[in-house]
Amino acid sequence: MIKFENISKVYPGNIVALSDISFEIKPKEFVCLVGKSGAGKTTLLKLILAEEKPTQGRIFFDGQDIQKIKLRHLPFLRRRIGAVFQDYKLLSNKTVYENIAYALEVIGAPSAQISRDMVHILEIVGLTNRANNFPVQLSGGEKQRVAIARALIHRPEVILADEPTGNLDLYHTLDIVRLLLKINELGTTVVLATHNKEIVNFLRKRTITLKDGKVIRDEANGAFIL
Repeated sequence: MIKFENISKVYPGNIVALSDISFEIKPKEFVCLVGKSGAGKTTLLKLILAEEKPTQGRIFFDGQDIQKIKLRHLPFLRRRIGAVFQDYKLLSNKTVYENIAYALEVIGAPSAQISRDMVHILEIVGLTNRANNFPVQLSGGEKQRVAIARALIHRPEVILADEPTGNLDLYHTLDIVRLLLKINELGTTVVLATHNKEIVNFLRKRTITLKDGKVIRDEANGAFIL
């Protein structure tokens, strides 16, 4: 589904974020992308979303070279990929329901579809009874559940989660990790970027380890070792 071929990314000032990286992620896999801050995890995710372009190499999504996708077609690629971030990125003046539904409204989904899909997604993330609350009324874990629901609402094939538990305590961290596992079990590919070794060792999923922009380890049943 996702394939990196000899990818390097060098920023101005000769800052090397990624160096000659190659790997493949299959459909329905759960992959942990690990490494210390600055290892290149976020850059790698931005490349998948086509928010950044590689300096060299090729990236494929479902067999299509991302670099060859025309600018006007990039929104269609990004609808196939849901993204979740550490800082939630919720709209403070909208309720839980409105924050999630907004992702469908902007692509012109009909009201009947939004109503139907919202019932399902709120149930998946366990927020049915919080639908009318505003972000300020939610815990950190609940805010992240809203962010995950928003990423899921357009039924993406892949979820990219960039340090989604970075602002959470242990209880809410495990809560979010279990939700990502549930999403994966429902058939969505999950790529989780984290520097939290407890998460990685809890999951025991395939782990790609980055250090100084290079892949130093790729293990099927990984652990966080640097």
